[in-house]
Amino acid sequence: MSAATPPTERRVSARVGAISESATLAVDAKAKALKAAGRPVIGFGAGEPDFPTPDYIVQAAIEACANPKYHRYTPAGGLPELKNAIAAKTLRDSGYEVDASQVLVTNGGKQAIYEAFAAILDPGDEVIVPAPYWTTYPESIRLAGGVPVEVVSDETTGYRVSVEQLEAARTERTKVVLFVSPSNPTGAVYSEADAEAIGRWAHEHGLWVLTDEIYEHLVYGDASFTSLPAIVPELRDKCIVVNGVAKTYAMTGWRVGWIVGPRDVVKAATNLQSHATSNVSNVAQMAALAAVSGSLDAVEEMKTAFDRRRRTIVRMLSEIDGVVCPTPEGAFYVYPSVKGLLGKEIRGKRPQTSVELAALILEEVEVAVVPGEAFGTPGYLRLSYALGDEDLVEGVSRLQKLLAEARD
Repeated sequence: MSAATPPTERRVSARVGAISESATLAVDAKAKALKAAGRPVIGFGAGEPDFPTPDYIVQAAIEACANPKYHRYTPAGGLPELKNAIAAKTLRDSGYEVDASQVLVTNGGKQAIYEAFAAILDPGDEVIVPAPYWTTYPESIRLAGGVPVEVVSDETTGYRVSVEQLEAARTERTKVVLFVSPSNPTGAVYSEADAEAIGRWAHEHGLWVLTDEIYEHLVYGDASFTSLPAIVPELRDKCIVVNGVAKTYAMTGWRVGWIVGPRDVVKAATNLQSHATSNVSNVAQMAALAAVSGSLDAVEEMKTAFDRRRRTIVRMLSEIDGVVCPTPEGAFYVYPSVKGLLGKEIRGKRPQTSVELAALILEEVEVAVVPGEAFGTPGYLRLSYALGDEDLVEGVSRLQKLLAEARD
């Protein structure tokens, strides 16, 4: 008599198996692979400054490498000198006074976001997530046991949600509202009045706020950065700030981020990190110390270049029939609507979705962009303008020529 057939074994857990690959990193990896194979691909996928990390920051890392002090384990929550510097930097840049006990240094902003959600969410807790959203937010919420609840905005409001929309999404299970300004993927920046209104609404209803401030220094024109806990002080006991050095100082590969928040939450997240990764690389922490405690002159130089590229890419994309490209006020992304191109014939194909259009663009003119589906809003493309001026103009010129062929 044969043995019973065993049930199908689940090889990957349902929790991890449900995670989607980072679409932005996937597009960037594909573009880099094609370039390595000799293809003249221009990548607008990753949000990564094309500038080298400033010399004084690199020098601090070199010196740390030679110092035996940094060859050993250090506190899981971060080097004390870096935590103190982050607290001082937070007051300098945001007007928000905290001390080192409210800071946790993490392996980049992504770990900060996950650990923040993990520290405050219980299974089934809802998090209001304005869309378009950065791809990592909903996945981090789900991994932490929460439920992301999307509130969708579009180009007609400058990709900003209203208090009324947030209130319509609030339920008895709502615990957190996510607030991001300047925004990835849209570059939207909330005015101080609108940010304050959202903060006061959250406080009125006893909600937590997680605010991602990683693009705080990248605002243009008349727009200005606003830190919620600075302008709504009564929110501070239920507000977690996530930040890092990646975007401001061209340090994406150094992997240093941080959480600023109430002491009990920071302590809980630190306990989690002590088991997950222990301390962030000491060399990277010393580089981050030089960054946050140093001059912002190099940052201003990069910002000037981003502003120039911002104006160029908006002008060139707006010249394409079927594309609507709002002018971003912050970060280094544009998020044009391409709904006017979907269903039209382009080189024998009729892309019905922005995923199909992005694939067609890569195949036909070797330009890598990220489709809006990755950010929760189909019908759009995200392009980073954190690449060289010549590549930017060449890449968008290819788009112009290709999409000019669109026919009904």
